[in-house]
Amino acid sequence: MAENARWLNAEENRAWRAFLRTRRLLGARLNQQLLRDWGLSEPEYEILVVLSEHPDRRMTSLELRCRLLWEKSRLSHQLRRMELRCLISRAPNPDDARSAIVSLTAEGLRAIEQAAPSHVANVREHFIDFLSQEELAILTEICERVVDHLVAGGELSVPEGD
Repeated sequence: MAENARWLNAEENRAWRAFLRTRRLLGARLNQQLLRDWGLSEPEYEILVVLSEHPDRRMTSLELRCRLLWEKSRLSHQLRRMELRCLISRAPNPDDARSAIVSLTAEGLRAIEQAAPSHVANVREHFIDFLSQEELAILTEICERVVDHLVAGGELSVPEGD
């Protein structure tokens, strides 16, 4: 082990571990509910949300990958599965042969419109409603500061507004 490591003190370690447990448990709970209630996985839901919020309900696979911060192979495999379920369609990108145009299908739009209200209710029940307005503002500020730091490092890119 590195002798010059700045080890976490007890308070820092407690905060870090609480954050990790919260992230994992909340993600698992929301994913279970999406699967049980709507037959959608969290990654499927995430893709459907991004596409449904785009003005044309379609975007290049590169744009989608950047928005999601996913690796190319992960996105490709996920899109293949979703295409088989008729949630999205893919077509060659006339402007870039290395990229595809990913479009939300009518079935995909129906799936996100049905799942979104209960998913948001679950996010509210298991996360938002536990925070006061002041705590929510502080959490938002903290998360945005960490994102800004990570993006400023140059290794990650996050589109504006995310």
